[in-house]
Amino acid sequence: MTDKQHSRQTSGPSGSGGDDNGEGVILAPWERAFDRLLTPFEEFIHRQTTGGIVLMSTTLLALLLANSALAPLYQHVVHLPASLQLGNWGLEKTLHHWINDGLMALFFFVVGMELKREVLVGELARPSHAVLPIVAALGGMVVPALIYALFNGGSVPQERGWGIPMATDIAFSLGVVALLAGRVPRALITFLVALAIVDDLGAVLVIAVFYTENIALDWLAAAAGVVALLMVFNLAGIRRTMPYFLVAVVLWYVLLKSGVHATLAGVIGAFTVPARPRYDPEAFSRRVRALMRQFDRSHRPDASILTNDELRAIAQALGNGALQVQAPLQRLEHLWHLPVAFLVVPAFALFNAGIPLQGSDWSALLRDPVALGTGLGLVVGKLIGVTGAVWLALRFGIGELPTGTRFVQIPGVALLAGIGFTMSIFISELAFREAPQSLLLAKTGVLFGSLVAGVAGYLWLRCTAEAAPGEGSVAGLAQRPPDP
Repeated sequence: MTDKQHSRQTSGPSGSGGDDNGEGVILAPWERAFDRLLTPFEEFIHRQTTGGIVLMSTTLLALLLANSALAPLYQHVVHLPASLQLGNWGLEKTLHHWINDGLMALFFFVVGMELKREVLVGELARPSHAVLPIVAALGGMVVPALIYALFNGGSVPQERGWGIPMATDIAFSLGVVALLAGRVPRALITFLVALAIVDDLGAVLVIAVFYTENIALDWLAAAAGVVALLMVFNLAGIRRTMPYFLVAVVLWYVLLKSGVHATLAGVIGAFTVPARPRYDPEAFSRRVRALMRQFDRSHRPDASILTNDELRAIAQALGNGALQVQAPLQRLEHLWHLPVAFLVVPAFALFNAGIPLQGSDWSALLRDPVALGTGLGLVVGKLIGVTGAVWLALRFGIGELPTGTRFVQIPGVALLAGIGFTMSIFISELAFREAPQSLLLAKTGVLFGSLVAGVAGYLWLRCTAEAAPGEGSVAGLAQRPPDP
């Protein structure tokens, strides 16, 4: 039996082994990949929602480990020292610090590429669409910080945590939206994504300006030189991604030595990656057609591609050409998003969300200003800040509501913006690195504030929903059939 005959016998319209493409031809799983046409935004939503589910699971695992008989072993692994050594040069940190200062640079790298894409060609590229989420994000950063300061102003070191409730976790918030199936219009999802991305930019600026201490000017000058080299790469038209990645690693090290938080190397490196490929669409189209004609001539029925060197070479050339026709920014974002979403961020949650809750004095916890300021900042601050900013903007004719949405849905989005998990815990680590008790209280406030915000946002949007599953909903994004 040939491979083709086997494929026809094991595939069928039931979907277990293949699908009918509408022309009576059964497609194998690898062939169906060509029919799965997703826009960059749809792919972004799919990756974020899936990553959000993984992040939720890892967070629960960390809480279970920290509150079980395995807690001593868990804490030992978190603080286990690990070093890089090359001759006389060495760099030693705990696993906790390697993840927070090292792996999280990759997270910020992806964040930076998302920011650049949105500013250049996304929702933030069009002023008429960008103004409302920008205003909403500003309100959602200022009011939570003020609420935190209201509880902790003048207290040292507690006052340093004012930046914790400012951030929004895109993966978690979109993971909650995915639970609403077809009840949320697509334009409202776009609004939430744009708001969260502006929030990320605000958090990056806050980290760079307010959570940087003991600047070493010589290393900072070296960092400026490395950034200049990355800009030269861009201006010189270098479209290979490896040079950018290698120099960004050097940038991470010199920023680590300068006193500026090293993870900012990810954002800076991302902003220097070229956003435009060097290609001629007509020449690319001609080349693909020529290769396909050569592919058809080289094809031998009932023969394996493994024995046809020319066919394999043509397939490889088509794959390489399809990659090169994409912008380096697009290629790198696609390449790094899955490792970051499924490895880096879950590892961060596993090493940072393990908060011991057993034996906690809950009455004292609810009265503590750090936990109160953080939790209320995320829930009440985001609700008032985002909703109030949108209301004022509309009242003064600044921007307009997303298509198909109503103002009553905005508070639901505002509550989901209060899920601050990843970035909020990251800022907590920076603010209270030398104050373990305040750090524990801040993380507790982040967890409970994010939980309340997520549940409340879900219930609000569910109660105010009118949309049925279709093109404009989350279900439409996840299940939309391919274009003919």
